Amino acid sequence: MRIFDLSCTPENRRSSESEKVDSSYSVTLSQIECTTKSLEHHPSSQPLPASFFTDLNLAILRLIQQAPPLPNSVKLLVWKLSYRIWNACVDLSNASSAKLCEEHAKLRQAAAEMLLLAVDVVGVPSPAFKTALFFYKTGWMWFDLKRLDLAMNCFDRAADLVSNVEIISVTDNDERNLLFYLNLARSRVAWEVSDRDLAIAMLNRSKNVLFGVASNYSTLADQFLTIGKAMLSTSESSLLNDALELMKDALELCEKGLGVVKRTDETLNLKELQMKTLRFIAVAYLQGDDFENVLKCVNVLRDAGNVGEHHPSLSVLAMKAWLGLGRYDKAEKELSGMVANKGIPEGVWVSALESYFQTVGATGVEIVKGLFTKLLEEPCRVSAGATIKLINMIIGNRLNSGDGMHARARAVADLVSDDRVQTLFAGEVASNERTAMHALLWNCATENFRLKDYELCADMFEKSLFFVPYGLENRMFRAKGYRVLCLCYLGLSQLDRAEEYINEADKLEPNIASAFLKFKIYLQKNDYDHATAQIEAMSCCLDFTTDFISLSAHEAVACRALPVAVAALDHLLNFYSSGKHMATNEVVVFRTLITILTQDPGNEYDVMKHMKRAHSRQLEIGPGQFFGTSEVGRRERNWFAANAWNFGVTSGQQKRYDISSEFFILASEFYGIVCDTETENSVMVCKSLLLAVSAKIADEKHGQKVLQESEVRQTIETLSRAGKILKSNSSGTRNSDNESAAIESNFVFLYAWSAFDLYSRLSDTVEQQLQVVKELACSKTLLNPKHLLYIGLEASQGPRSNPEVAIFALKICLSALVASPTPDYQSIGRVLRELIWNATVHNGDPGDDSIIEMYKQAYRMMVGLREGEYPTEEAKWLAMTAWNRAALPMKLGQIDIAKKWMKIGLELALKVPGMNSYRSRMEDYLLGLSSQPEKITQQ
Repeated sequence: MRIFDLSCTPENRRSSESEKVDSSYSVTLSQIECTTKSLEHHPSSQPLPASFFTDLNLAILRLIQQAPPLPNSVKLLVWKLSYRIWNACVDLSNASSAKLCEEHAKLRQAAAEMLLLAVDVVGVPSPAFKTALFFYKTGWMWFDLKRLDLAMNCFDRAADLVSNVEIISVTDNDERNLLFYLNLARSRVAWEVSDRDLAIAMLNRSKNVLFGVASNYSTLADQFLTIGKAMLSTSESSLLNDALELMKDALELCEKGLGVVKRTDETLNLKELQMKTLRFIAVAYLQGDDFENVLKCVNVLRDAGNVGEHHPSLSVLAMKAWLGLGRYDKAEKELSGMVANKGIPEGVWVSALESYFQTVGATGVEIVKGLFTKLLEEPCRVSAGATIKLINMIIGNRLNSGDGMHARARAVADLVSDDRVQTLFAGEVASNERTAMHALLWNCATENFRLKDYELCADMFEKSLFFVPYGLENRMFRAKGYRVLCLCYLGLSQLDRAEEYINEADKLEPNIASAFLKFKIYLQKNDYDHATAQIEAMSCCLDFTTDFISLSAHEAVACRALPVAVAALDHLLNFYSSGKHMATNEVVVFRTLITILTQDPGNEYDVMKHMKRAHSRQLEIGPGQFFGTSEVGRRERNWFAANAWNFGVTSGQQKRYDISSEFFILASEFYGIVCDTETENSVMVCKSLLLAVSAKIADEKHGQKVLQESEVRQTIETLSRAGKILKSNSSGTRNSDNESAAIESNFVFLYAWSAFDLYSRLSDTVEQQLQVVKELACSKTLLNPKHLLYIGLEASQGPRSNPEVAIFALKICLSALVASPTPDYQSIGRVLRELIWNATVHNGDPGDDSIIEMYKQAYRMMVGLREGEYPTEEAKWLAMTAWNRAALPMKLGQIDIAKKWMKIGLELALKVPGMNSYRSRMEDYLLGLSSQPEKITQQ
């Protein structure tokens, strides 16, 4: 705004013209004049250079440095130049559309400083007020430029200029306005720099310069209210009372202003401000939980007439006050009134419903739903955005069972099912709101799914699909919705519904997720055939990954659908064969597959098949790549070997010798695999081979299956491998531990027995039978006499007997038994009987000294034994057979040989308890034979 030229009286003008300007100031004033002219002629389209302010500032400093006081003529010239500078700045600002810059403010600051230098000029009316006005206007320029320190400095200097003025003596309206607005300006800047006390003090000081002007009352009251609202918005309880006091001051100013007001428009403005102030006072009371005073303020406002009764906030304030007092019926009445009032803005009733629901909780959900339904009955009362806010309010941040979860969710489901609500979200205009509503309902359903309330979350997921339009661009979202609905009904075990939804999802977006969910449904239906077929179907999906096959196996195990799990893992192994990179090691899949098969009995052949497959794969790719390296590889190898061994043992115990033999052969192959730098586990290889051969022989004996010659020779080759290992490790495997030695002894015997059995089947291996037994007999430290007894019995009584082997084995057995510190006479007796029987059968000569020697050996062993220590039955057998052997020589007239046998029989009978009656008759007979040989012979 331009400042008009100075108004001087004619006398002053004539005197000023007659005065001559002192030559000492002429240079400085000329410089100011020159700068002023340059400023007046500066193009408005170009920015102001900094040189203008610099030149003026230097000139002002020179004027200050010259000896005061300035002549009045100089002061008058300074005033004129100051006004010219100010007006030039105004003209430049008005002519330019550019934003206000600091150079303008600096030039106006310089103009004000020039007036301050000549403030006591004679001939200018009210020079102090005019100078203060310059500083006041410059201060607002600095305020707009956010230079609050400079603005405060300008306002303070203006206040200093008029501080000594008697307020009563001021009659000019402009001067009165300056006094009033200068205090408001200082209050404003103080508030901006957070000097709250100074800001309030300046407002209170403004009460002294109102001058009975109604607009001043209104302006000051509004300023009190503004600061009060700002303090109230901080939510600090310590400032609540101060804010209330400021608002009461504003209310008091409104009342005083109404007492001096003269114009109708000013009256209305004051009354409106009064009602506004009273509403904020009610807000302050509400914030301080003074609900009674809130209701009093609301009643005053409603009784005030048209100005206040329809303001939307009154119902909200009243409702919150009633809620605070616990009068929920009154609060509901206020809410109903808001719904009926069509002038209530949407944001207001949404906020009111939110406040009510937050206080009442889930018990008020039906009230909120009913009120919202009433709003839906009137067109254009509800928008999509307001509906989203309401639904979000009802749902809350996180549903929980303790806060009416079901009631909230059911209310939301009922609201979004309303056709009128769905209409709000129709069309492209509401696409963002529709997306937001879908996300809101989806998240609500997801939370219920996490809480495993599948029935409720299924309902919410179905409702969320209302806000997914049909169309190609939304197929993915609808398919996703159908898939999660399938999951919900799977959780509810409603398998038909789940299958229905997943079929719909598959039509919209066929992918691996849909295929896998179908697989889960088949599993839960116990439809193993379709489940297995679905595993194959998964491989055809474009987004297929092998992880889903692994997951399918896990699901099948969890459902105890072991055949399906086996099929899944078997299918997974095909990808390894094709060279596809897999996350899980192939050996782990094999191990898992075999472990699953072992869960059910009767899967031995399948276990065998997959173990052989695993062995073939390690041969194909190498043990290091298949099993792994270091300790991991050895552990995996040992797992397969040990399980093959265990299956062989179990099958053998179940007398399933055919498969037992195969498992032991497989175990030997696994034990023979060398991982890294370790040596072959030759001991376990040997044992596995021996058990495999013995199982094959046992299978023939128990299964009535005759081994063909080719099979026999193949089995002999297997046994030969074990024999080579057994011979090479014989010294290394000996152990001082008794149990280990017994185990090794058993396996040495097993080798000998198997070799004897197999060699007996071929015509060209008879000599090898005896050689095997001799080798067994040579294993003194591992020799168990009972092993030789068993071979001897087999060689003498078996279907393919070998007397030579039998006699050799039995003799060695007898020697070992007799040499024992604690002889087993039961076994000795049996061995003697078998030796005598074999010698008798294959020799037949009653006078054979070898047979006689056997009887005598038996007698010598009986000498010195306690009664019953030697088996009684065996002793009886020896005595009776020896006596009976005399019968044939007697018939042939070989009396001496007969007497020899009778004496042996009698000697043996003397050592047998319970043969007294036999002994007496034997003695009589033998005595008679000696005295009357012809008579006894004839008899």
